[in-house]
Amino acid sequence: MSTATRPLPLSGVLRLGRPSDIWFKPALSVVAAVAPPNLTLLALGRLDLAMYTMAGSLCALYGHNRPYPARARTLARVVLGMVGGLALALVAASLTTNAVVLVTVGALMAAVQKTLCDATRVGPPGNVVLTFITSASLFAPQSLGQVPAHVGLALAAGVWAWLVGMAPGLLRPHGPERRATAHALNATAAYAATRGTGDGHAKARAAAAAAVQAAWQSLLATGARTDRTRRALEHLVVRAEVALAAPADADPGRLRGWARDLRGTGRVPRVAGADDELLGIDAELAVPPRPLWHRLGPLTPLAARTALGCALAGYASLALGVGRPYWALVTAASLYQANVTLTWSRGVQRVVGNLLGVLVFAAVVPFAHLHPAALVLCCLAFNFGAEALIGRNYWLGSVCVTPMALLITEFARTQDAGRLITERVVDTLVGALVGFVTAIVVTNRRAGEGIEHALTSVERAREQAARLLAEPRPAPRALETVRRTLSAALADLRAAADAASGEWWQRALPQERVVLAEQSGHRTLAATVRRQEPHSWDGARTTEDVRP
Repeated sequence: MSTATRPLPLSGVLRLGRPSDIWFKPALSVVAAVAPPNLTLLALGRLDLAMYTMAGSLCALYGHNRPYPARARTLARVVLGMVGGLALALVAASLTTNAVVLVTVGALMAAVQKTLCDATRVGPPGNVVLTFITSASLFAPQSLGQVPAHVGLALAAGVWAWLVGMAPGLLRPHGPERRATAHALNATAAYAATRGTGDGHAKARAAAAAAVQAAWQSLLATGARTDRTRRALEHLVVRAEVALAAPADADPGRLRGWARDLRGTGRVPRVAGADDELLGIDAELAVPPRPLWHRLGPLTPLAARTALGCALAGYASLALGVGRPYWALVTAASLYQANVTLTWSRGVQRVVGNLLGVLVFAAVVPFAHLHPAALVLCCLAFNFGAEALIGRNYWLGSVCVTPMALLITEFARTQDAGRLITERVVDTLVGALVGFVTAIVVTNRRAGEGIEHALTSVERAREQAARLLAEPRPAPRALETVRRTLSAALADLRAAADAASGEWWQRALPQERVVLAEQSGHRTLAATVRRQEPHSWDGARTTEDVRP
C-alpha cells in the first residue's frame, strides 16, 4: 500500500518562535569576523576583494553549539571546506564562461556540500552559506593567475574567523556544555510536570528526549573523561534521563533549579551518585564512530534532489535571461530539508523573506551609495540582524540576508538597483518553484527503511533490558548500559518517524508499531530506573559544587 501525498501546512509556517538562548553569539561573532577584513580593504581602496574575505569571515557562523575542543576541529574543517570550494569555483570560472557548465558545476558542488554537512551535522547554518559563496564565485570574472591570491585572502579571513569563534572559551570554557545540560533539565522538567499522562505529554516527552540526546552529544563530543566540571554535568544529564524515564517520580522544581545554577560562570551543582551511572557513557565512548561513508548512504536521495533541483533552477534562470543564475541555484539549495513537508515550509519562508528583503534593500540602497564606508556599515548591520533574527523563523532572518547579499554584489562596482531587485525576485520564485517540484519528483523511499531500522534497534534494546530486569540482582553497570542504549534507540526512532511522516510517495508507515514500541520502551525505561535503587531520586540531592 502506498501513500501518494500528505497535507502541506499553511498555518504556522511563518509563526515566530522564541529566540535562541545564545542568539547574540553568532550575531556578534560574524560582525567581529567580517569587520576587520572589510574595513582594511576599505582603507586600501580594494573593496572589490571583499567577496573573497567574506568567504572566510562567514565561517564564524558555525560551531556555536559545540564544546570548544570540538568547535576547534569543526571550525577548521569548515574553513578548509569553504576555501577548497572557493578554489574549485574560481578555477572553474577561470577556465570557462559557459553559463550552463558553471551552473552544472555549482549544482554538483551544492549536492556535495549538502550531503557532507548533513552527514557530519555541521550546522546551523549548514550548507547554505557554503553554497552561496561557491556558486557566486563561479560567475566572478577570474583568471588562473588571480586564484592563489584570492584563495589566500579567504584563508586569512578564515583563520581570523577561527580565532573569533574560539575566543569566548577563554572566559567560559564549558559554556556550550552547560547550556545543553540546562536545556535538557528544563525540557525534562516540563515533561515531569505532566506526570507522563497530562495534556501534551507525548510532545513534551519527545522534546525532552531530543534535548537529553543533544546534551549527551555535546558532552561526548570531546571524549574527555578527566574534567571534573564535565563529569558533574554528565551526572546532571543522567538525572534528566531518569526524569524522562520516570516522570511521576521526578521533581520539576529541582530540575529547574539545577538548570538555573548552570547559568553564567557560577558553580556547577554536583549531585550524589556513583560512577556506575556513567558506565554506559564510558561504553559509548569506547565504540568507534560510524564511518562517514555509512552515514552518506541514507542521504543519497537528498543529494540527488539537491543536484537536480539546483541544476534545473539555474537552467531555468538562464532561459529567462537572468544575469545571476546562481541566485536561483542557492534558493533551491536552501529549501531541502529532511522531508517534502519541511521543504515546503522552508520554501514559503524563503519566498516571503526574500520578497520583504528586496523592499528593505530598496529602502537602504540610497544610503549605501553615499560612500563605500556606508556600504560596509550596512552589510555589517545586516549580518548582525540576520543572525539575531533567523532563530525565530527562517523568513525573518532572510529579510536581512537578502539585502546583505544584494549589497555584497556592489563591493566591486555600483549597480542598477532596479535591475538587481527584479533579478532577485525572479530568481527567488524560479528557484523555489523548481526546487520544490524536484523534491516531489525525486522520491525518498529510504525514509521508511529508516523507521524499520530504528524499530529493530528499539525492540532489540528493550528485549536486552527486559532480560536483565528478569534477573534477581542485575549488575548496576549492565543495567545502566542497557538503559542508555534503550534511551538512545527511542530518541532515534522518534527522529526517524518525524522525518518519514513528512515524506511523499512511499509505502504506508507503521505508525501503530511505532506507538507501541515507544510505549513499551518507555515502560521498560521506567522499570530500569526503579531497579537502580542507589540512584533513585531520593538520593539525587546536591552534595557539593564544582568550580567551572
